Amino acid sequence: MNANLWLLVACQGLFFTNNVTFIAINGLVGLSLAPLGWMATLPVMGYVVGGALSTGLVARTQKHYGRKTSFQIGLLVGSLSALLCAWAAYTSSFWLLVTATVIAGYYNANAQLYRFAAAELAEPSMREKAVSLVTAGGLIGAIAGPNLASATKSMTTVPFAGAYFALAIVAVAGMALLAFIQFPPPPEKSKAGGGRSLSEIARQPTFIVAAGAGALGYGVMNLLMAATHIAMQTCGLPFSDAALVLQWHVIGMFAPGFFTGHLIKRLGTMNVLWLGLLLNVGCVVVALLGVELQHFEIALFLLGVGWNFLFTASTALSLSTYRPEERDKAQGALNFCVFAVMAMSSFASGVLVTSQGWAWLNMGSLVPLGLTGAGLLWLTLKQPPKPASA
Repeated sequence: MNANLWLLVACQGLFFTNNVTFIAINGLVGLSLAPLGWMATLPVMGYVVGGALSTGLVARTQKHYGRKTSFQIGLLVGSLSALLCAWAAYTSSFWLLVTATVIAGYYNANAQLYRFAAAELAEPSMREKAVSLVTAGGLIGAIAGPNLASATKSMTTVPFAGAYFALAIVAVAGMALLAFIQFPPPPEKSKAGGGRSLSEIARQPTFIVAAGAGALGYGVMNLLMAATHIAMQTCGLPFSDAALVLQWHVIGMFAPGFFTGHLIKRLGTMNVLWLGLLLNVGCVVVALLGVELQHFEIALFLLGVGWNFLFTASTALSLSTYRPEERDKAQGALNFCVFAVMAMSSFASGVLVTSQGWAWLNMGSLVPLGLTGAGLLWLTLKQPPKPASA
């Protein structure tokens, strides 16, 4: 793996440091500022919805300015939006906070393309491993994010305003790292808007399954993860137990990134997708067996690993569905699917777990998992996968 790729891994780590911290504190600040209790999660939803709304703009920016400049613009937006969030906290303006998080969604949508850029920094035979390795960079953020929030939440007289200032600095650090990365020049046809139309690309069975598996896998993960702390509190488990469960979940999400690429090369992309789906089903089974600490711990760890396999393998699968000159619109569409499903699952999670309970929420998650399995079976029967590489 080359130096450019390792720098991108570090950028991914900084992005997830911001991502984890941003999501963690937005709900708390929103709760303190919201006019009504049910509005408390609107800043969290704003971040996801802003990402969905930004995918088209990000695709155009990537096409016209290239990877490095577009990523730098995204980080600049991330830094400025964090400062705007800090100002909203200082002025106790709930709607300014929501607006700032929607703007920050542009940064989120931009940085979600790091995994595709990783494939371009590696040799063709190493693309799957490169995608997997950059995904593993999220482990840095998973560890650093909560610690950053804890260390900076009381830096100023306004709770969490210091954390927003810290997020602005982290984004600037990402800009500094990106300055040293040399990305391949964009394809000439991409500048001229060449290639097939998005509708033609999106009609391919492989693209449909790649988009569906990535989006639904992310949606199920978000649906169950976001509801876990509420479910554990309802079951009488202390916050320290919830923190432990979420820690193992995050380890499950990102640690496999160090070997998922090897599994894809050895077992084949479709087999890793099936394995990710089975791990998610295993999560639901364990969750339905009981509500003791060990049930939550094992279930959320399986959920994390299952997400990693589905998300990494679906990204690898999508790489074969578009030509170089089509990459920006195709990758924008893939990310839009992820953000759209995440927005719906973010809203549904709190509503379902408080009204229907943890068991019914898990049983409901079998619906998107069933759709994922149907898609994988359809593609397997329609286009049998090539033998896995040794």
